[in-house]
Amino acid sequence: MLKSGGHIDRDTEVITVQNVSKSFGDLHVLRGVDLHLFKGENLVVLGRSGTGKSVLIKLISGLLKPDLGTIEVLGEHVDELSEKELQQLRLKIGFSFQNSALYDSMTVRENLEFPLVRNKRHLSRGEINHEVEDVLDAVGLLHTINQMPSELSGGQRKRIGIARTLILRPEIMLYDEPTAGLDPITCIEINGLINEVQEKYKTSSIIITHDLACAKSVGDRIVMLLDGKFEREGEFDQIFDTDDERVKPFYDYNFIT
Repeated sequence: MLKSGGHIDRDTEVITVQNVSKSFGDLHVLRGVDLHLFKGENLVVLGRSGTGKSVLIKLISGLLKPDLGTIEVLGEHVDELSEKELQQLRLKIGFSFQNSALYDSMTVRENLEFPLVRNKRHLSRGEINHEVEDVLDAVGLLHTINQMPSELSGGQRKRIGIARTLILRPEIMLYDEPTAGLDPITCIEINGLINEVQEKYKTSSIIITHDLACAKSVGDRIVMLLDGKFEREGEFDQIFDTDDERVKPFYDYNFIT
């Protein structure tokens, strides 16, 4: 059963994607897509590998420019911003990468301190310590504060990566395949953490995944990317209540017994 979507403001869009297309040479990845993320919502973008899910995140963050269409994030038209303005906008967007993107030569504490020291230089040592300990506690890993990434499990590194993202208190979270490469029990823990982050930090999130268990656990709403377009939208059971031959094998791959 889908989680209940509490605290969602459906009158306020924090991300608006309109008629966006993106191609790489002869490869047409996105073909006139529309997407709306509401304040406080966990939106799952579901699709097979190579369908353009990660390209969508790069377009939203301004790392790529659309060939056609417009993208608005927190009231800003992304494609019209200067590089300096983009950097300011990105401080309000948290990115959780597949590989956690931790610095192997830094302790957990140092990994979390890095974005604070770089972007909030007015903070005192005491304030930095408080922020680091707060987000580590939020992901249940305060005891790892002096460990190196190499000493952590894959699930722990994923949690630390999310903590490092949260330390700047972003308004939007973008999760790219958050459960990729993790065992089933750890996947359940990460799904729970995504929901806890939404509740505690009042984030609005896009979760990119092809993991249906993840989609079912964290999505207030799900959209499915098929052949470069969002062909299906709704709750989990609505998405898969179809005879569409592009959809059924995807479900069978995840849940066949």
